[in-house]
Amino acid sequence: MREVAFIKQNKEKWLEFEQLISNKEKKSPDLIANLHIKIMNDLVYAQTYYPKSKVTRYLNKLAKSSFNKVYDSKKRNKNAILYFFLDKVPLLCYQYRKIIYFSFIVFFVCFFIGLLSTFNDADFARQILGNNYVDQTLENIESGDAMAIYKSGSNWATFIGIYNNNQRVGLNMFLSGLFLGFGTAYYIVVNAIMVAVFQAFFYQYNSLYDSLKGIWIHGTYEIFGIIIEAAAGYIIGASILFPGTLKRLESFKIGIRDAFYIFISTIPFTIIAAFLEGYITRYSNQMPDIFCFAIIFFCLITISYYYLILPFKRAKQYQGTA
Repeated sequence: MREVAFIKQNKEKWLEFEQLISNKEKKSPDLIANLHIKIMNDLVYAQTYYPKSKVTRYLNKLAKSSFNKVYDSKKRNKNAILYFFLDKVPLLCYQYRKIIYFSFIVFFVCFFIGLLSTFNDADFARQILGNNYVDQTLENIESGDAMAIYKSGSNWATFIGIYNNNQRVGLNMFLSGLFLGFGTAYYIVVNAIMVAVFQAFFYQYNSLYDSLKGIWIHGTYEIFGIIIEAAAGYIIGASILFPGTLKRLESFKIGIRDAFYIFISTIPFTIIAAFLEGYITRYSNQMPDIFCFAIIFFCLITISYYYLILPFKRAKQYQGTA
């Protein structure tokens, strides 16, 4: 179908929908949802056959408006905080799922580079972790308590200090997306290699098991959260580099808003990770192994569910509603 004929055929429907969403009177959620389906169908058709046309841009705006209308009706029936964490963020994670997967891939590629570098260069661990840390950890391993470094300082001071550090790292990940995502990539490379060197170092000194059951009590939320924060940075970079049918400034505004929401969602996990490091990790060598690994698996399951499974469930519910 020619573009002119496509516009002529659907123009009245689009104008009617514009009036509907601009009207402040309450409308049936079902009516809005049905109209949203029609607009989405038209948008998909336009993106396929007229990708650079003004009509595609116009329909994209209408689709966003209808999406917001559908979920505003849901939001009114739910606590704002619950809506944010259980609906809005999961839907954004579904929308940007490919970028989140990309963030995981980059992290693990760099992680394996760190492993290989440590195993092939005896001095690599000292270059990354520093001589003081390595020497102190070697002393702890020789004394039979590889995780002794986590016992320094009070519980409260450790909790506050670790939270401040982790939140600063996460904020750097997020804000570095302003440099077209390359700043975020730099931070993820540094952190992924550091984690890999850390684990390889303990393996080389026959303390891998102790490090796994100790470090990952808090590290599961901490590292997973860093990967999601990096994804938020990549979203900002992608919004600048790949605006699609939107104007670059408009794409950037949407990208930084959505990325900020995803970044905010990581804060509770960062707080819990700091609490675990301050209050639980230091006792890992005194706790039964099964208890340590139960905490680790619980953390892994909950955060994986939130960022990787719940988004699909929420998207499916939305599609069912629409």
